[in-house]
Amino acid sequence: MIQKLKGTRDILPNEIRKWQRVEGVAKELFEDYGYEEIRVPVIERAELFQRSVGEETDVVQKEMYVFDDKGGRKVALRPEGTAGVIRSYIENGMSSMPSPIKLWYTMPMYRYENVQKGRQREFHQIGVELIGSDSYEADVEMIEMASNFCKKLDIENIELHINSIGCSKCRNDYINALKDYIRPNLDKYCDVCKTRFENNPMRILDCKEEDCKKLNENAPRTIDYLCDECKNHFENVKSLLNNLGINYVIDTGIVRGLDYYTKTVFEIISKSDGLTILGGGRYDGLVEELGGQKTPAIGFGSGEERLLDLFEASNPELNLEKNPDLFVAYIGNESNVYATKLVSSLREKGIYVLKDIMGRSLVAQLKYANKKKAKYVITIGDNEIKTGMVELKEMKSGETKQIKINDIENELK
Repeated sequence: MIQKLKGTRDILPNEIRKWQRVEGVAKELFEDYGYEEIRVPVIERAELFQRSVGEETDVVQKEMYVFDDKGGRKVALRPEGTAGVIRSYIENGMSSMPSPIKLWYTMPMYRYENVQKGRQREFHQIGVELIGSDSYEADVEMIEMASNFCKKLDIENIELHINSIGCSKCRNDYINALKDYIRPNLDKYCDVCKTRFENNPMRILDCKEEDCKKLNENAPRTIDYLCDECKNHFENVKSLLNNLGINYVIDTGIVRGLDYYTKTVFEIISKSDGLTILGGGRYDGLVEELGGQKTPAIGFGSGEERLLDLFEASNPELNLEKNPDLFVAYIGNESNVYATKLVSSLREKGIYVLKDIMGRSLVAQLKYANKKKAKYVITIGDNEIKTGMVELKEMKSGETKQIKINDIENELK
């Protein structure tokens, strides 16, 4: 038997309604904020992610699926959503459309990493991107929408963390100060942090190793090195969040894992286990880096598998099972044809109705209807065809009543 690849999973019919609910909430909420859905290819030129995500990141160096196609092009499976969306924005001339451009998506992503709970090699991400506004109000709208998304899913015991990591103008001063802080104890950091020291020292602050976290406790803070523009931007973000009554924690340890982030970064954390549910931030240089005009942008993404775990835990009594409104049983060949036509007619009118297509006996048909948890059952025989009347049985209570076959739609609705 051929089995699925390690790090992938089958999403079975008994699970899919939870996925549909979460994605449905995302679609409805994001569209209320003016966001439109976009879908981009799962394969892109590897250079796209090398330039956007960063050559020195774990994603590019260790986790990305990269291969040469039959045309000799180096291509990659999509490891995250933002780069492909920005490539599409540039390539399709969206800059000529009214700004800001607001886009959302739900797409599978691929990273070759150690498989563990909440981390698969194929995973799904819900994300949004706002392109074209450098205003702090765009940051606040993004954060507000992210918070409301969690509220709409009834996910509780969460906390919003925010930080500013500055821009290219003030980042260098901070990085020099951070290196000066780390350098005397570099030999005590983990091997991964040591490799990051020269080319990506800010990622050291993101390390999850306990020894490294302790060493970083007194590290310089990005917010102490902000230029006037970045400082004013962050103060305005905080002020508007306060006015909207959105609680937050300033967390100077947030630097986000990808190179393209600038200024405001944020995460929504589960207080029960400290893990990140959702994260994002501003990336004002990415459009230009990928060949477009200098264009500010901000976005966030959430791993859907992690989101679903919390959604289930927060809604233990939620029943998303969809059961048939009606099951039509039949006796004999003539009744089978009549029942088939009736079922077809009811389906055209938007009624969820089932009928046996296995050639079962009447007893077996009714057992099947019970297993499928049909709300009502009718049985079509010669007498029902002649009289145009049928017995409608409510399965839960066992109550029955005689109705006209032509009135079935009205009775069910």
